[in-house]
Amino acid sequence: QSQLQQQSYPIVHIATHGKFGADRQTTFLVGYDQKISIEALDNLLRSRRRGQPVELLTLSACQTAAGDDRSTLGLAGVAVRAGVGSALATLWYINDESTVPLIEEFYQQLSQPNVTKAEALRTAQLRMIADQEFDYNHPAVWSPFILIGNWL
Repeated sequence: QSQLQQQSYPIVHIATHGKFGADRQTTFLVGYDQKISIEALDNLLRSRRRGQPVELLTLSACQTAAGDDRSTLGLAGVAVRAGVGSALATLWYINDESTVPLIEEFYQQLSQPNVTKAEALRTAQLRMIADQEFDYNHPAVWSPFILIGNWL
């Protein structure tokens, strides 16, 4: 949190455990030394509006795009409303081992000239579908990831 407040980062990747609960007190991401509440995440991301906003926030944790009637699209929706350009998030539980190659491919694609975030995610997912070696082609592996906000 202190790093984000002190310096600008166009891309922030958070790989952790998270929970979207029935109320604000049970909704959080697990940080290095404490839970990051939905309010703390919202405040931190809103503070970035004054400087350079985060263009892409990757929430690589379980159910970060799962929401309810008080917060559509869960933690990812909170992030976009707070000023993040886009959020890459998940609709259900994910497996750490199978998430790594998808995320690596996503960032590899994103680093290419003229590739949008949506195209990078699509290509990464298609590569997972085509995988025959590690059995990452099952939809449970690649389909929980969605892009919210600016797809470009």
